Amino acid sequence: MIWALHGAVGMAADWRVYAASLPAEWGGVRRLDLWRFLDCCPMPLEKWGNTLAEEIKRVDPEPILVGYSMGGRLALHALLAQPDLWKAAVIISAHPGLSDEAERAKRREKDAEWSAMALKGDWSDFLEKWEAQSVLGAGGEMPDRTRLKERRASIARSFIDWSLGAQADLTCDFQQIAAPVLWLSGGEDTKFTELAKVAVAQLPDARHQIIPGCGHRVPWERPAEFSRRCQEFLASL
Repeated sequence: MIWALHGAVGMAADWRVYAASLPAEWGGVRRLDLWRFLDCCPMPLEKWGNTLAEEIKRVDPEPILVGYSMGGRLALHALLAQPDLWKAAVIISAHPGLSDEAERAKRREKDAEWSAMALKGDWSDFLEKWEAQSVLGAGGEMPDRTRLKERRASIARSFIDWSLGAQADLTCDFQQIAAPVLWLSGGEDTKFTELAKVAVAQLPDARHQIIPGCGHRVPWERPAEFSRRCQEFLASL
């Protein structure tokens, strides 16, 4: 089965089109609601990775992870938590981690601002500012985020617990990941394409593919191409 992890300020419904595009032979797509892990209490990245692995291995002997952006970072933590569990992984537009502590501190500060806006600010204003980020560009139509207001406490917590500033540079541990990995980035997303090249060079069994004419939101800017690349990768396992 494929387990799909959405990005920051995202939701399980983001994967609806992708799930419908895959043939039944892959066992279906379980679209995870990541906010439920933060509904009751804080959950640091390392604990989250092991929590997900323990949850999945009880029901799926050959799980495949698909993670976008923040969900890609979370997927990497799950892969590292129990490296022998996973059949494969698809990582999209994800950051492997900052090595410079000053950069990490700066990111924690910025994410604390996002957290405060998500928790206490006007929700529409928060969403407008989030979508205006240059990294997201204008590509890909996403499901309506207004209903995520009900999850604002968990979303706010994610900016603290799952901040890039709270994450170690994972490339130092990538040799532990045994599963084949397909790492995707958009051709117009130069920052994350360069990060992908660095990350894949450290993974034992990985390939990096660039989707031309595409920015950060690869699965939604080029849904057919994204699905095709995933299916070709899965068929090669």
